Amino acid sequence: MKKRLFSLFLCLALVLSLVGCVSTGKQGGKYKIYLITMDQMDQHWVNVDAGAKKAVSELGNVDYQWLAPDVKDDAKQIECINNAVAGGADAILLAANGPDAVTSALKEATEAGVKIIYVDSAADYPAEQTLATDNEAAGKIAGEKMKEALASKGITSGKIGIVNVNASTASTVAREKGFRAAFEGTDFEILETQYGDGDAAKSKDIAANYITEGVVGIFGGNEGSTVGTGNAIKEAGGGVIGVGFDKSDAILQLVKEGYLYATMAQNPDKMGYEGIKAAVKVLQGEDPGPDYVDTGVSVLTKDNID
Repeated sequence: MKKRLFSLFLCLALVLSLVGCVSTGKQGGKYKIYLITMDQMDQHWVNVDAGAKKAVSELGNVDYQWLAPDVKDDAKQIECINNAVAGGADAILLAANGPDAVTSALKEATEAGVKIIYVDSAADYPAEQTLATDNEAAGKIAGEKMKEALASKGITSGKIGIVNVNASTASTVAREKGFRAAFEGTDFEILETQYGDGDAAKSKDIAANYITEGVVGIFGGNEGSTVGTGNAIKEAGGGVIGVGFDKSDAILQLVKEGYLYATMAQNPDKMGYEGIKAAVKVLQGEDPGPDYVDTGVSVLTKDNID
């Protein structure tokens, strides 16, 4: 009888301990939060991670991990989401590679109780909050900066190429839309967009082909596209106006050397930092604030880079 009572006591203790594990973060433990980005290639994502880590160090109640595919790939990003859910995620900060591909995975995640916060690029699925650049507005600024540079050379017409990531990533599609809008009503011809998957080498080849076509300007839609564009202009000896997006060591060097006229610098560290803070608020039952938060953009040129 004593043995049976002791066995029952052990079972009850085990059940109570498991309940405690499920409630991690809500009963004195740590919230488990994952950052899932489009890839690991761009310095942009490293900076999102840095911002998230800063918030984690300040809060002290978060168990944090960054997951990302090695390249931009929907299937690999879905795998990351599934792994986070299997790993016991309470919340996921997600930069969606495309608007639709990950929605089934996100639905399963929310059904499992996981809270979703978008950073940089949203999917077509409800989330607690989105923290991102106003990409369409920033793209239009990029177009205005290119027009400014062309005007300074007395160029009022000609072909302009666009090197972008793909036709589905919401953030970069919005940038292209804004860029094109800046040239409405002008005599410039914006050529059909070419896609390099955000890969600098592929983007360089695309930009080089544009240069062969005799373009007067090229717009790069993200970090890899911009690096590739700048390198192609550099190899061609300049003469083409390059304007891009994001801030990395390679991009800043190309701007300093004059092969890129300007780049639109986002605030990825703010996305990660505020994303973690918002996730914790949601998990604590608090209001994270507005559904959409514009994290801002700065125009960097040769004149204002330190």
